Amino acid sequence: MSIFDKLNKINVNDYTEKKNGLTYLTWSRAWGEVKKLYPNATYEIKRFDDGQPYYYDEKTGYMVFTSVTIEELTHEMWLPVMDSANKAMKDKPYTYDTRYKKGLTVEAATMFDINKTIMRCLAKNLAMFGLGLYIYAGEDLPETNDTQEQPKQQGGQINEKQMQKIQSILTVFPKENKDTSLNILLNEFGVKELSALQQDKYVLFINRLTDTANGVVKSRLSNLVKQFMNKSGKTESEVRELLKAGLGKGVDEVTIVEFDKYAHNAVQMIKDYGGNVDE
Repeated sequence: MSIFDKLNKINVNDYTEKKNGLTYLTWSRAWGEVKKLYPNATYEIKRFDDGQPYYYDEKTGYMVFTSVTIEELTHEMWLPVMDSANKAMKDKPYTYDTRYKKGLTVEAATMFDINKTIMRCLAKNLAMFGLGLYIYAGEDLPETNDTQEQPKQQGGQINEKQMQKIQSILTVFPKENKDTSLNILLNEFGVKELSALQQDKYVLFINRLTDTANGVVKSRLSNLVKQFMNKSGKTESEVRELLKAGLGKGVDEVTIVEFDKYAHNAVQMIKDYGGNVDE
């Protein structure tokens, strides 16, 4: 039995905690389960040239990285340092506005925040080997090979709920190239249809698709900003401020989940200035 199969069978529901609607696997319990099966397993916290266990960018905030090695197999993982509202923490406090409230504060990150993120990154890193993977896939229970209970899992293909999550991410792609983009990614994973994607490739597939989708969101919103500039005669900074004031969030803050609604409302704002919009 492979490393993934062994760890993916472990039910870690008793080792999780919920915060702000998200489920977290306790890192100490996760590491303990791995060491029971693989005593020689090791992990590494990446340090940078300045000796610090994090990467920092003034615009985007802090990012930490870990790697785990089990029987000569190594997987890497990364995680941003965020506050309880999942806002990126920086070296100084800053404020932001939402549609419903203005002047919300994100406190400066401390070493406690960074340490906590590193250990959560480790837990997520272990999920790449199968332990608690269903938590990140939005499942309630680990997979089983019992064909009577879960016939759809036989053969290791992703399930219906996972396919729906993938399809929900694909909604940010323009209609004319959504299928092409999906097929290119499927080809990278050696399958021709989404239903043939294997469970052990699911998280990697989601990560790749999400990275691509974030780029699509950024590109499409940038295009809307340019059209708004052309219709209104305003500068880019003025347009961005208008969108932020009118929609409660800046274009650089829009997530994949929020994109459709945000883009729809942005188009309506642009149309108020006259003319058609190329979406």
